[in-house]
Amino acid sequence: VSDLRPSALPGSLDVSRSMFDLRSPPHRFMKRYDSVSSVPSSTSSRKDSQGSNRSLDTITLSGDERDFGRLNVKLCYVSSVEQIWITVLHCKDLSWPSSCGENPRISVKGILTLPKPVHFKSSAKEGSSDIEFMETFVFAIKLQSLQAVRLVFKIQTQTPRKKTIGECSLALRELSSQESNHWLDICPPSK
Repeated sequence: VSDLRPSALPGSLDVSRSMFDLRSPPHRFMKRYDSVSSVPSSTSSRKDSQGSNRSLDTITLSGDERDFGRLNVKLCYVSSVEQIWITVLHCKDLSWPSSCGENPRISVKGILTLPKPVHFKSSAKEGSSDIEFMETFVFAIKLQSLQAVRLVFKIQTQTPRKKTIGECSLALRELSSQESNHWLDICPPSK
């Protein structure tokens, strides 16, 4: 370390000046190095910012999960007959607004978001935190049509009047003949 005070030796002062002089080549090199090193640091800042967004999403999801519950469904595509099989298994940790009453009748409405949407609905069950549906719905639709759409589920109360208390969805990009099991976080209904 060089002492920059006037009492320092003239030689060391020159070294200090040359290191911090904006016109000297070493500083231009350092300047280039700094700007190059700022690229990774800005990239890592973006990653950090995405990371913090992800952690916020996680917090939000776990909050939703605690407040609204989860829906368990199974999907299968039988290519030989071009059919999608959708099984609504059950809702777990389900909750609903007090305005819906203590034990409302609850059903699950499904929508395949095709250009002409396909709707289906489970039977209504007595409301509780865990409701078993165990209902399968089968539709004859070409796989190519399904791979660009979403499967949306709306959790609805039937009494005193029909009201959507939560919803969830999943993309159908990876349908296969192998049955897939999904746990979907139920979110507040979109406005």
